[in-house]
Amino acid sequence: MVISSWLLSDLAVPSTYGCQKLRMELGGDNSQPVHSVKTAVAATTVLVTKMESETEAKVDGETASDSESRAEAAPLSASTDDTPEVLNRALSNLSSRWKNWWVRGILTLAMIAFFFIIIYLGPMVLMIIVMCVQIKCFHEIITIGYNVYHSYDLPWFRTLSWYFLLCVNYFFYGETVTDYFFTLVQREEPLRILSKYHRFISFTLYLIGFCMFVLSLVKKHYRLQFYMFGWTHVTLLIVVTQSHLVIHNLFEGMIWFIVPISCVICNDIMAYMFGFFFGRTPLIKLSPKKTWEGFIGGFFATVVFGLLLSYVMSGYRCFVCPVEYNNDTNSFTVDCEPSDLFRLQEYNIPEVIQSVIGLTTVWMYPFQIHSIALSTFASLIGPFGGFFASGFKRAFKIKDFANTIPGHGGIMDRFDCQYLMATFVNVYIASFIRGPNPSKLIQQFLTLRPDQQLHIFNTLRSHLADKGMLTVATEDE
Repeated sequence: MVISSWLLSDLAVPSTYGCQKLRMELGGDNSQPVHSVKTAVAATTVLVTKMESETEAKVDGETASDSESRAEAAPLSASTDDTPEVLNRALSNLSSRWKNWWVRGILTLAMIAFFFIIIYLGPMVLMIIVMCVQIKCFHEIITIGYNVYHSYDLPWFRTLSWYFLLCVNYFFYGETVTDYFFTLVQREEPLRILSKYHRFISFTLYLIGFCMFVLSLVKKHYRLQFYMFGWTHVTLLIVVTQSHLVIHNLFEGMIWFIVPISCVICNDIMAYMFGFFFGRTPLIKLSPKKTWEGFIGGFFATVVFGLLLSYVMSGYRCFVCPVEYNNDTNSFTVDCEPSDLFRLQEYNIPEVIQSVIGLTTVWMYPFQIHSIALSTFASLIGPFGGFFASGFKRAFKIKDFANTIPGHGGIMDRFDCQYLMATFVNVYIASFIRGPNPSKLIQQFLTLRPDQQLHIFNTLRSHLADKGMLTVATEDE
């Protein structure tokens, strides 16, 4: 501000030449001389502020190009209409509001049909689809960053982004393969070595990518490169971690995969329908089209849907049994004795409700009670994943993540709520459902040395004998 004081005092009574020079500096019209002292002082203040900001930037050794790299990037253009030509012709006579209704409705039915098909094809296909969705979501988010900043020609940005995706997937899914395909991994020598040193290999791969990033740093783009480095890692945290949890939910039983996903889909559809016909009150500024009527209507519809879907699926072993790998057939099996969670039980109805429905008890599966928690989260908290995505898109002034699905946007536009739901389901299972897994303990026991196995056997036998359980078991035999 010393510079400011000096210039202001020097220009307290400005000359015509000095004012014209200021106008030239500020890019204004210098055809007319400036005679107003106030005008000169104001113009000088603006010029000094500009000079000081440039001086502060150069303190760190930045150049003019560095200042450009720190400037906010130009917004992306909005998504174009990618509706199939067949639908455009068939719906040409409708208003844009009803045209959008029919386009979304038809393609929603198509996606639901595809969802049924992949469920029918089994767990392995579901896992492959989850991986494909993860890769596509990552691609859509990274592409937004690349399109915004591609003019800066950041070296190795896309290459390093995909390399880090490979590293993180190797780390997460290597652990999953070791847990659920333990016998197969131990049987094959290369897989056994990869499993044994899995974490070290994962860390080494990441270090290679880290060093590549450091070597790719360019002086004029330091800040922007670190910004995109963080962009990539946050994207990995959101996309890869959540898809990894989806796979874990699937192994707990297909019902833990299908019901949560279906509840989110149901809530999305019903909230749209209630909002379309009855929506009047805006819900949140991030999504102006969302209404309280749609939000509340979607909640009640989703809870009812979750109860009905859970009742139907709880009666089939293929849905309720954990997904396990059969070493004899080299395939996945979903056959087991259903737990108490999937056996009908009689529950007393609260007295307040008894007078309304005329019943005192009701038979239902315990899982249906858990489905209420799942559907409630899908309806009340799940949409905040969509609001988060809306805020992200508004920050870059785009309508959708991509144009993959006409009327719906990109794959990420359909899965913004699903990822949040997957995390909740995984935490819910770990907190309230999952117990010790004897099969995994046996697998770990078989990998021990003979002397270690004998020690555990003697300890377990003494423990059971002290409890009197070993004698009873012998008499039964």
